[in-house]
Amino acid sequence: YDHMNHHQVRDARIPFSTEHPKLTLWTQHKRKLLAINRMESITSEERNRVTDYFQTKKGITPYWTNGKEGKGIEELLEAAVRLSHPVNMARKDRGLLPRAPRVVIVGFPNVGKSALINRLTKRRIVDSAPKVGVTRQLRWVRLGGGRTNNYVTNDGIDLLDTPGLLPMRQEDQFAAQKLAMCNEIGEASYLPSIIAEELIAVLNTSHGVRFTERLKQRYAIEPPEKREFIHLFMERLANKTSSSGGVEQAGRRILLDYQNGKFGPLSLEQVPKK
Repeated sequence: YDHMNHHQVRDARIPFSTEHPKLTLWTQHKRKLLAINRMESITSEERNRVTDYFQTKKGITPYWTNGKEGKGIEELLEAAVRLSHPVNMARKDRGLLPRAPRVVIVGFPNVGKSALINRLTKRRIVDSAPKVGVTRQLRWVRLGGGRTNNYVTNDGIDLLDTPGLLPMRQEDQFAAQKLAMCNEIGEASYLPSIIAEELIAVLNTSHGVRFTERLKQRYAIEPPEKREFIHLFMERLANKTSSSGGVEQAGRRILLDYQNGKFGPLSLEQVPKK
């Protein structure tokens, strides 16, 4: 894939944990863009801090997208075309016609790669669902083929949808927990009750009252003031819902509510300190 542009897609809630540890090495000599999907899941202030971090520390400008509503899609298309501009200018100098940019979409499972492709093509051309493992094979998708005097326009792009990439080993267990919190690894890998307890602890620490008030409004149960009270909160939620699934079902409910934005826009990661 040396001739392709690479678009890495990450999750706005965990933009650092959804970086594949090998991807920089694999794409070090390739043209690439960074798209951060689910921009609606965090606040504009958090997006600004992440953007500033990537621009100042990594020399990269991330493109924020909302795959559900199509926000940021046009900007991402234009960036993809600009990325291939030097290649097509070189082809023009050799008397060759411009070639449609070829873009491979890569990222962790369930970060929204297929949803972005459907938005880019403006039709449901690849399967997309809020669960891990929907995309199981490589698939090329063609966006038109218009040309300008200099290079292919944004309706002339070849996109390659790919299955989600997970590291062979996840050395950072906290990062693995955050992937579970965002439904980016399968539930067979964890217990929902444990991950939900960790989710509450993380959001309690990073967002404080802003989160606990929404937790109280959602479930009408006094939120836990300390980490050691979180399991008791889970038991109360399980008892209140009278579910035979107990704390595991309560954990699934909390995770699903977070994933669906029921607590409002809340990030799980802060910009790394120096």
